[in-house]
Amino acid sequence: MNKNKGYKSLPLTINRRAVIASATVTKEKNTIHSFSEVDITEPRNKIKTHFERTGEKISLTAYIVSCLAQTIKDYPHFNSFIKGRRLIVLNDITISVLVERDLEGEKVPEPIGIKKTQEKTLFQIQNEIKKAKEQVSNKLGSLSGKAWLGLIPSFLLKTFIRIADKNIKMAKSYGKVAVTSVGMFSNEAVWFIPHGSATVLVTVGSIGHKVVEIDGKFISREHLCLTTSFDHNIVDGAPASRFMNQFLETIKNGHLLNETSNMS
Repeated sequence: MNKNKGYKSLPLTINRRAVIASATVTKEKNTIHSFSEVDITEPRNKIKTHFERTGEKISLTAYIVSCLAQTIKDYPHFNSFIKGRRLIVLNDITISVLVERDLEGEKVPEPIGIKKTQEKTLFQIQNEIKKAKEQVSNKLGSLSGKAWLGLIPSFLLKTFIRIADKNIKMAKSYGKVAVTSVGMFSNEAVWFIPHGSATVLVTVGSIGHKVVEIDGKFISREHLCLTTSFDHNIVDGAPASRFMNQFLETIKNGHLLNETSNMS
């Protein structure tokens, strides 16, 4: 502490150093971004109806993850990464979800890998996210059994991230498709431009109301701000556009929430 000098000097935690190393490495990627607003009035109504009937809250993040997994199934080429001169296409869809945790008094985003997401129901995905949030630990990486990550010296962090980005075992554990919901904490319409090593990265923004014309009537509808980022080394603009059309329609129609009608 340097009270007499008008400031205080604090050491960077391993969590901050890991974020800095990750951001430094991933900014080198060739990334294209899609900014979207999707009408989520129908799914939000179904979520509300389910809560009124059962008292159970449905996570919007889990719903987005479920929609993403079902869309990726039709675009297996997107569930891949480049290793040397080869494209490694993963058979199963593992989606990395950032979970905010309190580690030693610091709010830290930590990824969990939800494996075989294409085979899981919305409720199974939600339960995995919930269990991760409830897990008690003060070590980075503990959610995935990789607490040893915190032992890596700072000067090796960037090298480790570069190696891990091309590692098949790490890809199976964390996936090459990811979702982060940092923007949901905002009260205004907000999109974020993220950084990350995923081939497809969905950043969930805030929810706002927009007046739209439907059947000659002007109606207020809820719209979700989404930023979807693609590794341009793998995904070109045209297939990314077709992917977005299907992904947004999957979110908008709320069909994946129809299973809630069978829940009591």
